[in-house]
Amino acid sequence: MNQDIQFLKELQQELKNQDSDGQAAPRFWTVGDYEWVEARAENAERYSVYLPYIAEAYALDDYLEDLKEDSELSKEALTELKNDDFDNPIEWIQKYIDEEAELIPERKVHIVRPDTMFLTKAEAKAHIKLNRHHYTSEAHTYAMTAWRAPKVERLLKILETFDWDSIKDNQYIL
Repeated sequence: MNQDIQFLKELQQELKNQDSDGQAAPRFWTVGDYEWVEARAENAERYSVYLPYIAEAYALDDYLEDLKEDSELSKEALTELKNDDFDNPIEWIQKYIDEEAELIPERKVHIVRPDTMFLTKAEAKAHIKLNRHHYTSEAHTYAMTAWRAPKVERLLKILETFDWDSIKDNQYIL
């Protein structure tokens, strides 16, 4: 029981002293990150190429660079690719790789990663560091407000204000 009380006292200090990141109480932290989503052509920040024959999509620029190292391409195809001797990359891909290939316009959007919820910013940071293989290099802590959640608000208020020293060891026996 003493360890639990000590944990709650330390958590209380952390909750009271951590940066709010501009979020109103009751606040919690999640993992914010970015992902590429399909967009209208006029809003595209990049293009990906979709290859139906393998049901895969790749960022166009990265895909073209990777192909330059591909020894399975014909000499003609490789020469055209290395010399940028084509008008339109999708036409080159359709000619040499997959005739049904298509370009997909994309833009980068901010997302809140699912299944993440932390009471403290420090715990969220530690989680990102320990689990960085699940996130992009742009992953970051993201504060949110538990809006209109009275039980969450009450619980966090208790955690932040309760006098844990008022609890005697023998007062609460489980």
